[in-house]
Amino acid sequence: MVDPIGRLLTPEAAEEILNFRADAETQQRIDDLADKCNEGALTAEEMTEYQEIVSLFSILTVLQTRARTILETRNGR
Repeated sequence: MVDPIGRLLTPEAAEEILNFRADAETQQRIDDLADKCNEGALTAEEMTEYQEIVSLFSILTVLQTRARTILETRNGR
């Protein structure tokens, strides 16, 4: 599923994907939601938000793996 995306990635775009990190404010929100989730204290709205974040980060992880592979292949590793 990510192969078509991988073919579109320039080395620069692959580097950007690999270096992506949530900003401090977003990371704090994720941490807060994760803590509340572990405590079983999320509201329905927070649960939806947290599930969306988890889904996005799952996709990002797949893209980062693909980007890493592309860069390694292009660098002859």
